[in-house]
Order: sequence, then structure tokens, then C-alpha cells
Amino acid sequence: MSAVGELLELNAGLVGPSTGYMVGARGDWPRLVAAAESCSLDVVELSALSAEELPGLLRFLDEAELAGLPFGHVSVHGPSKGWDGTPAALAAALRAIPAFVEGIVLHPETLDDLSPFAGLGARLRLENMDARKHDARTVAELAGFFDALPDARFCFDVAHAQLNDPSLALAHELLDAFGERLAEVHVSSIESDGDHVPLRAADAEAFLPVLERCAGVPWVLEAPAAS
Repeated sequence: MSAVGELLELNAGLVGPSTGYMVGARGDWPRLVAAAESCSLDVVELSALSAEELPGLLRFLDEAELAGLPFGHVSVHGPSKGWDGTPAALAAALRAIPAFVEGIVLHPETLDDLSPFAGLGARLRLENMDARKHDARTVAELAGFFDALPDARFCFDVAHAQLNDPSLALAHELLDAFGERLAEVHVSSIESDGDHVPLRAADAEAFLPVLERCAGVPWVLEAPAAS
């Protein structure tokens, strides 16, 4: 078995794609879901990284609540750019997401006023950021967000941690600090400019001791599986 296959086998039955990398179908939610189904029926993260994608996703989820989606675990990645409304308005829109969506991933450093997001409760998943960001990268930086949002869960992006610290000591520190909150893992390789790319064998080998600690929660692939 390849190094990538060995790594993903650690969490067999709980691995699936993010629609965020499916750029050719962006905004076409039925098409994105169909593409995700062809990858896995276990896990999907429906990604509206740009605020302009969110209204369409909310409408789609309202319809899907009645029709159902075939995935075992569904999460949503909320906007990280382009939101020109208030934090309270964004939080209200996200609170309206149907209950079958288990988690709502957000970038902590984009939230500004944290208090409206407390209403998301344990569905809120705060993600650790990469080296390009100004905050939410380290244990100390994330701790303040979790102090303000004590019910929030943790979305661990292993590639972001690697970009900040290639030794992956930071990755273990994040799991030491927030492992009890762990609800979702983002898996990919990453370029120096922050672009997520298909998981490389060398990274799969490096990530193995870290991700052994993360089995049992959904793993979301943020780039296509390597061919």
C-alpha cells in the first residue's frame, strides 16, 4: 500500500472531499455534490469560502433538508473572504443552516466580533491558520478564541501546522491543547504560498504520527486524491 493509502486507511470510513477544490463547478451545488459523491459517501465539506457563494449554499441546504444528502457526515466551511455585512448578520445566516449539517468551519481571525458566533454552539469549528495569516496559528493565539467561544470545536488543518513548523512539533502542540475539542481534520499537502495540493507521499509519511492521534473524526481532503 502507498504511503498516502496507508495514512488514509487509518481513518477508513471517515474520509471525504471538500468541494472547495472543485473550482470548475463553484456555486453549482448539485454538481458539486455529485462530484463529491463520486469521491466518497462518508464525509463531505460544502465550502463557501467566498461570501458570494453563501446565499446559494443556504438555499441548497434548505432544499436538501427535505430531499436528504447521501453522506454520512456533512459540514460547511463558511466564508473567509468577501463578507461585507456585520458579524452578527453572518452568525445569524449560519445559525439557520439545517441541523443535519454537523459542523460549520470558520477561520477565527476573520470573525472580528466573536460574541454573535457563540450561538452556533458546538457546531462551530475553529480552524488553525497557516503562516500567511496574522492570528490563530499557534496554541497561544487560538486559546483566546476558544476562551471566548467555549462550546466551539477544533478543525485541525495539518498542512497549515506544517507550513508554520515543518518539524510538526506545532501540530502535536495543537492536538495536546485542543484534542478534546477535535471534530474535523483537513488533510492535504501545501505549497509555500498556502495553496493546498494533492497529498504527497513524503507528507503522508511525515503526517502519520500526527494523524494517528486524529482517527475517529471526519477527515476532509482539501485537494484531489493523487492520481
